Amino acid sequence: MPQPRKNQISLMNTPYYHCVSRCVRRSFLCGEDKFTGQSYEHRRCWVEERLLFLSSVFSIGICAYAVMSNHTHVVLCVDKDLADNWSMEEVIKRWHQMYQGTLLSQKYQRGDKLSKGECISLDETVTIYRQRLYKAK
Repeated sequence: MPQPRKNQISLMNTPYYHCVSRCVRRSFLCGEDKFTGQSYEHRRCWVEERLLFLSSVFSIGICAYAVMSNHTHVVLCVDKDLADNWSMEEVIKRWHQMYQGTLLSQKYQRGDKLSKGECISLDETVTIYRQRLYKAK
């Protein structure tokens, strides 16, 4: 029976994980479809570029990967210590590479002055962002 990721991942036991993602219904991720003769080889580069981009944003290293015709394998290493040592600016910069963020994080990144209350709220938000940049939900 499937389990949520938060029950499958334990960083206290190991930071390394082997992840597999499969296509369904004979769909092709890459390569040539023998039934239709259509080539999907151009997607292999897309998948590789996206994996490398995501590893540059998140605190998750890629130890090995394979992009097959209908599935991918990725061996990941979660680096919690790296994320814990990032400054507030680094966390916000990385988060904004993937997501819009909040009005406060956008305001901070622009260099606008924040009130004391806004700083407290932003600290709480950055704590959440930091965890999401290394931790599965």
